[in-house]
Amino acid sequence: MARFVVRCPSCDGELRATRLGCQTCGTNLDGQFEIPALLQLSPDDLAFVTAFVRSSGSLKAMAQRLQVSYPTVRNRLDEVIGRLESLEQGVQRRRHEILDALENGRLSAKEAEEALRKVGL
Repeated sequence: MARFVVRCPSCDGELRATRLGCQTCGTNLDGQFEIPALLQLSPDDLAFVTAFVRSSGSLKAMAQRLQVSYPTVRNRLDEVIGRLESLEQGVQRRRHEILDALENGRLSAKEAEEALRKVGL
């Protein structure tokens, strides 16, 4: 199966989902859909999170499953948490930039509204 792409291969900008389709009835939805932070993780990080959930969130079970030490699993989990927090902070930073531009008159209310919708209100 192909990997879910979340960054533009040309400029490395953030991609947004703009169309969703039902495989059963063929209905399509067009719009701006936020890609959840978990899906923005690397394939390795996503595999780790999936294994963690399958291990009922037990670091001990994860260590056994991966055949590594408990501290190794703890460190890996901390890295993934850090990446998730970084993704979420990027969205917050963009929202603040838009609101600052609105306040300073660089964006109209309509432009700010559209920009906020794109980053996910």
